[in-house]
Amino acid sequence: MKNGKENKALLNYNSLTEEMIFKDRGKTLALGSTEIQLIDTIFIKDRRFCTLNNAIVELIIQSNYDLFAENKCKALNKGQETAYGGKSQTAATSSYGSINSGGSVYNLNISEDYELKPYTHYWLRKNGNLKKFTSIRQLKKLYNDKKDLFKAYVKKNDVKFDNQESIVLLIEYLEVH
Repeated sequence: MKNGKENKALLNYNSLTEEMIFKDRGKTLALGSTEIQLIDTIFIKDRRFCTLNNAIVELIIQSNYDLFAENKCKALNKGQETAYGGKSQTAATSSYGSINSGGSVYNLNISEDYELKPYTHYWLRKNGNLKKFTSIRQLKKLYNDKKDLFKAYVKKNDVKFDNQESIVLLIEYLEVH
């Protein structure tokens, strides 16, 4: 906690609802916005989470620059069967995987009609400036002064945006060179 107190609980991060959740007396609850404001750091095994712009983010690198990962997830409807064996998302009705009410998360089973797609938004803090990037192209703009180095490293190491380790290694390389 920001006041120095330590609380222990079994926690998990729900990337679909973007909330830190825990169990209390058989109920699944989410940390509310009031509680989040009081938290300094959340440790889950060897991973560190903190708040940034009112969102829970994972602290990936803490050095002379900080790298944060904001883990998110979309539930995409695979669509309803249509004529001639096709599928249509527009013909489908909307439904939800959970309902949030009063700090509680009520789990609803996500049917097989939905496909979960995780994705990540990254935040890089250097020299007191915080910048968000959601693609390799946006990351390249943050290192515009090293664009030749950037291009060579990405080509040689086949960096993929959806591979967090390759993004971390790229940033570490650029920060050293």
